[in-house]
Amino acid sequence: MSDLELQERPKAVGDILAVASPVKPIPVSTPRRRRRVVPLLITFVVLAVAAVFGKTTWDAYMGTPWTRDGAVRAYVVTMAPQVAGQLVELPVADNQFVHRGDLLILIDPTNYKIAVHLAEAAVQQTQVTAQNAEREARRRQELTTLAVTVEEQQTYTSAASAAEAAYQQAVARLDQANVDLARTQIRSPVNGWVTNLSAQLGDFATVGQSQISLVDADSFWVDAYFEETYLGSIKEGDPASVKLMGYSQVLGGRVASVARGINVANAQPNGQGLASVNPIFTWVRLAQRIPVRIQIDRVPEGVRLVTGMTATVHIDPR
Repeated sequence: MSDLELQERPKAVGDILAVASPVKPIPVSTPRRRRRVVPLLITFVVLAVAAVFGKTTWDAYMGTPWTRDGAVRAYVVTMAPQVAGQLVELPVADNQFVHRGDLLILIDPTNYKIAVHLAEAAVQQTQVTAQNAEREARRRQELTTLAVTVEEQQTYTSAASAAEAAYQQAVARLDQANVDLARTQIRSPVNGWVTNLSAQLGDFATVGQSQISLVDADSFWVDAYFEETYLGSIKEGDPASVKLMGYSQVLGGRVASVARGINVANAQPNGQGLASVNPIFTWVRLAQRIPVRIQIDRVPEGVRLVTGMTATVHIDPR
């Protein structure tokens, strides 16, 4: 057997074996499938998170009424003297906290003390006169018509009545003098802060002219101006959260009331009493803003309320 035949025999045997036992296909590896599934899963997770976040955002901005147009408010007590005189004491300073009943201003009481003494003297004098007139009238009434005429009896009775009236007038003037003397002391009617103090020691106080103002510390609230489209979901008593522009803390409160009227330009009457209606109609109509009063129930530690501060208000009707 030649060398060529010996070389071709193994090939033939290999071909026979290959035909007799066909080679099984090598299984395809799975990393490619995983590479395709992972992006799909990530996409679905992102879409689910976006849907949840979108719903939460929609509920926060559309389901719960909110506005950035809010302001802190408080009552300001303005006091003016009821008697005139020079300021002899001014024991408070600007922005100082005072308690109810604290002395704020003392007007010179000298003239008013003298008026009280004069009124007391007048009361004593008229009282004696009235008592004497009453005794004389009583004696005339006890006498018979033989000793005194009816006309004389009536005259003494009238004099006694006039003396009694003069005494009552003197008592009233004494009361007024005491009231004027008490009014020389201007005391705080509330707990609060002295604000914008312009009075100075030695100034002359005029009746009815403002001298001092106090911010009532117990009267703070928030006026939130909501668009009228939100009013249907706002009810008295709904919880509210207030965020002041200068603080990160959130104040707690609730809806106290909703305003029942705002100014409408078209309702203003003209000289004849008729409504002045604007004939121009714009296609874009802006929603009116209605004041909603928010009562403050909780103020975090470190938050300083100042009337006029800007506030953002959220209301949760649920």
